[in-house]
Amino acid sequence: MAASPYPPSWYAASASPLPEQAPARGDIQADVAILGAGYTGLSAALELAEAGFKVVLLEAERIGWGASGRNGGQAIVGYGCEVDTLEQLVGRDDARRLFDWSREGMQLLRDRIQRHAIECDWRDGHASVPIKPRQERQLRQWQAHMQQQYDYPMAWWDRDQLRAQLASDRYLGAVFDPQSGHLHPLDYAFGLARAALAAGVVIHEHSPVTRLQRGARAVLHTAQAQVKADYVVLAGNAWLHGIAPELESRIMPVGTYIGATTPLGEQRARDLIRNDMAVADVNWALDYFRLSRDHRLLFGGRASYSTLPPPNLRGTMSRRMRRVFPQLADVAIEYVWGGYVDISLNRAPHWGRLEPNVYFAQGFSGHGVASTGLAGQVIAQAIRGQAERLDAYARIPHRPFPGGRLLRTPMLVAAMAWYKLRDVLW
Repeated sequence: MAASPYPPSWYAASASPLPEQAPARGDIQADVAILGAGYTGLSAALELAEAGFKVVLLEAERIGWGASGRNGGQAIVGYGCEVDTLEQLVGRDDARRLFDWSREGMQLLRDRIQRHAIECDWRDGHASVPIKPRQERQLRQWQAHMQQQYDYPMAWWDRDQLRAQLASDRYLGAVFDPQSGHLHPLDYAFGLARAALAAGVVIHEHSPVTRLQRGARAVLHTAQAQVKADYVVLAGNAWLHGIAPELESRIMPVGTYIGATTPLGEQRARDLIRNDMAVADVNWALDYFRLSRDHRLLFGGRASYSTLPPPNLRGTMSRRMRRVFPQLADVAIEYVWGGYVDISLNRAPHWGRLEPNVYFAQGFSGHGVASTGLAGQVIAQAIRGQAERLDAYARIPHRPFPGGRLLRTPMLVAAMAWYKLRDVLW
């Protein structure tokens, strides 16, 4: 059997992959050309093909090869920034609209799973958990604000209520969101791709775009092909290298890492998280975890802002996991993997147009499982002439990371060190 082209992970080992799609060759004509076969690109492709557009999608590696196939699998309503940040950026009214659309994005994800019979292990429920009294106060204030100003109900669980569902003494309580949840990320990407192919989308893998040629009919160039289209969608996110410098300056790639234990057995796994929810703490350098379908604990919680993999990653992940679940002292981590997420400076979504016929979406800031699907739909609607929602996202102001190409990474590393120290001391 040939080696998997995907980076080794539990996701790659357990997914149901698609056959490889042929690389792009020659001169290709399309109504819409899309760069990137992750959730955003696949979602836009599916929407546009169902509306009658001829869509060609170019992927440098394989479908779901980037963050869409490696992420933590937690699908959460909202964005990478909180609503108070959106209120400061665009005002209360637009912040409310953006949040309501994120709720629609979560429903869109659920609808696509059901409509296209995507087998991706969807599970309901997400808990945000505080470690310190300061965090508990902030979470409770956030819960009340979301209920009163955004009509979004979430339950507060005290420590005993949480302990009835989660076998850890580390946390002081939880805000439980029944509308969010978790899934198998790579299988979800494959499901979207199957739906897109069935709708008539042409997907070319192993076709890295080398250049965007702008014009009345834009062209995406690869080493062996050029795809001419009336519209182009850039959905490369953290992997968009050299194609659109004005986009690259407004995001930073951040390495994020996940471990999967050896199988625990059904009863032992269920004893850890009785209601099968996803869980994330609220530290800046957070831990997040959930159960897999084969009764492993999937535990994420180590980020690298320098783009260099952390040393002794498996050992670090094991220590963090056992800090949450000391009862797993005898359990080994079998898989460890990582990838890049694209963060914007304000953690808000960065979606819009580079040219009248060149669209983009990026800046999901670690919160993209649901919002990427929404981004694809919003861009597809704009291409079809319904641009109200994209225009609202485009009004969110974004600044480039300070320091330029050479200094922005060390400056970000220094800033993140401060936030991590605050988690410990405050």
